[in-house]
Amino acid sequence: MAGRVNGKVALVTGGGSGIGRATALTFAREGAKVVVADVVIAGGEETVQLIKAAGGEAVFVKTDVAHAAAVEAMVKKAVDTYGRLDCAFNNAGIEGVIQPTAEYGEEHWDRVLAINLKGVWLCMKYEIPPMLKQGSGAIVNTASVAGLVGLPGFSAYVAAKHGVNGLTKTAALEYAKAGIRVNAVCPGAIRTPMFERGVRDNPGLEEQVRAMEPIGRMATPEEVGEAVVWLCSEAASFVTGLPMAVDGGWVAQ
Repeated sequence: MAGRVNGKVALVTGGGSGIGRATALTFAREGAKVVVADVVIAGGEETVQLIKAAGGEAVFVKTDVAHAAAVEAMVKKAVDTYGRLDCAFNNAGIEGVIQPTAEYGEEHWDRVLAINLKGVWLCMKYEIPPMLKQGSGAIVNTASVAGLVGLPGFSAYVAAKHGVNGLTKTAALEYAKAGIRVNAVCPGAIRTPMFERGVRDNPGLEEQVRAMEPIGRMATPEEVGEAVVWLCSEAASFVTGLPMAVDGGWVAQ
């Protein structure tokens, strides 16, 4: 039985860990050739090895999504290697610091916005042209429940993720007739290295987060990966401009 994205080429940023790695593995399992991008070489190369060990095909490219030249080179590597670009998961991101808005440092603000929002825009800027050339493509951006509601202490992160959802809707409308679909996933509490860092800095955070989840548990990165691959598949052929909450019911409260 053919996979959901069999024969397609998928690009995953932030593919060296967490949601990015889980999604890259899911793309490969479902038949895609995968370009794994990350600023951390060891993590990205490990994801590629995991894909190859499972019988898949993948390459790694070191990329800092906050820099246009690096993003342009990343997309060129994907197209030069595999001849096309069918799916792009713009997932690279950081959490920033936890501080009230009036105390938030300008340097921290600029870094969070550069990676989490400008980085998504740069990725789409360079991913869309090859998709236009081939007349098809599917893009999924990583937003967050913080792109749907406010979270005290995360002003830069919330602003960036709201921006990602707005950017997603705009691009979806711009390219709908060109055969390119653009959606976003909005994860809730996911057990990732990013979350583990937060737990180290804020004891008791995990219990607080679990209590906020109607399902009563945190999600796995693989559960988000399944949503991403579905959005990139033909099963979602009439879905575009959607900020999809993958959050256990968090924002339904």
